[in-house]
Amino acid sequence: MTNSIDEIECADAILAIGTNTTENHPVIGSCVKRAVRRRGAKLIVIDPRKIGLVDYATIWLRPTPGTNVAVLNGLMNVIIEENLYDKAYVAERTEGFETMKKTLAKYTPDYVEKITRVPAGEIRTAARIYAEAKSASILYAMGITQHSHGTDNVKSCANLAMLCGNVGIEGGGVNPLRGQNNVQGACDMGALPNVFPAYQQVANDEARAKFEQAWNTSLPAQPGLTIMEIMDAAHRGDLKALYIMGENPMISDPDLSHVEAALKKLDLLVVQDIFLNETGRLAHVVLPSACFAEKDGTFSNTERRVQRIRKAVDAPGEAQADWQIISELSTRMGYAMSYASAEEIMDEINTVTPSYAGITYERIEKEGLQWPCPNVDHPGTRYLHKDKFSRGLGLFSAIEYRPSDEVPDKEYPFFLTTGRVLYHFHTATMTRRSEGLVERYPESLAEINPRDAEKLGIKDGDFVVVTSRRGSLKVKASVIETPPEGTIFMNFHFSEAAVNLLTNPALDPVGKIPEYKVCAVKVEAA
Repeated sequence: MTNSIDEIECADAILAIGTNTTENHPVIGSCVKRAVRRRGAKLIVIDPRKIGLVDYATIWLRPTPGTNVAVLNGLMNVIIEENLYDKAYVAERTEGFETMKKTLAKYTPDYVEKITRVPAGEIRTAARIYAEAKSASILYAMGITQHSHGTDNVKSCANLAMLCGNVGIEGGGVNPLRGQNNVQGACDMGALPNVFPAYQQVANDEARAKFEQAWNTSLPAQPGLTIMEIMDAAHRGDLKALYIMGENPMISDPDLSHVEAALKKLDLLVVQDIFLNETGRLAHVVLPSACFAEKDGTFSNTERRVQRIRKAVDAPGEAQADWQIISELSTRMGYAMSYASAEEIMDEINTVTPSYAGITYERIEKEGLQWPCPNVDHPGTRYLHKDKFSRGLGLFSAIEYRPSDEVPDKEYPFFLTTGRVLYHFHTATMTRRSEGLVERYPESLAEINPRDAEKLGIKDGDFVVVTSRRGSLKVKASVIETPPEGTIFMNFHFSEAAVNLLTNPALDPVGKIPEYKVCAVKVEAA
């Protein structure tokens, strides 16, 4: 997040796009609701589904799945045409405005309505609400990133925020809500194929030399593979061994038939986790790791806040903390890692990660700090890009709308979009072991609009067969107004109805993120 969680409550307007906040991030969802109820903040919701936030919205835009770029371009077209944008901010702090303006010219509300089915009048109203607010916060999640044009969606959000001077101010910003605990911290520490810690590029000679000296070894100059590229390489036979830690691709990855075939071709599959999950059942070796309450360390949350975690109980059996397992394995393979504690690793992080340089165990003993925090006298950073952007000027991007990789046709006439429900988390490795949560949400459901259900002869609770070009599932129907006509929604928590057997592995060309949120399916009564 460019801004902090508590700043949501001081925003004059909030635009929530591609985030089912009250179910996926309920604590942040509470902040949004308080901002509306207590301070009168105006809330714009952009989502095909009638999610919980709609009940608090000043206006709800309900676009066709996969048309977010067109909607955002429509908002900016109105803001520019009605002279509502922050001219001083654009002139002093950005570049590329005129090129973007030319691209936006054709995205009139009437033109956007034809693409998105959002009424032109609603686009105008939403644009005015956002532009006229003194501070406006954009919240987004995987509802806009998990597309074959996810990078375009995020850049469009940045365009909108900069256009109205909402980056680098309190209560504003572009704020991605992270999908899992410590995803932010993992990325910060270089758990990406193209960067070292603090996003220092692998291909940069100076950055690479720095880490070669710190770690006393030579390092490759070429970035590695992304998750989807790894699976394709395994399927081709180019990748022979895979070490998976804290992830369950046999539920979470798209086109699971392809994933299973790829994993079974490996000469060695190692899975490190706290429970034996669906991926672990295919492994040659399983390494038992400690959970959050059984180890010391830090987590970095979605607002860039680094927080201490402390061991509360001993891990069962032979389970160890992840860093201990990795260190011992590395040492046995010939590269000695002799850390004595998690704090010693943090000391190293302070020396090689500039944004974490001032975040020591001593300083975060009682309260976390937000990076960047370049030295021990720095208080941490509540919001980013104050006064200037890290690159100098903020860059507007001219983004054209393009359709999703796969859209409905005569054979597969429905959109399928996927997500989570309040009672289960990610692949449910943990939550389906909780009796209370299972009682609240015991089985997978396919949400179908009542008008679609009537046409198909389907009643609430009937079993249906949902089929895509990649697979087929039998699942119970939930006939409900939440999805729009022509769209089916399914969660991916249940292995016995693994929705990712159906989803499209088409990737965003830049971010390499699969298009989980849109594919074409047919639905039949079972």
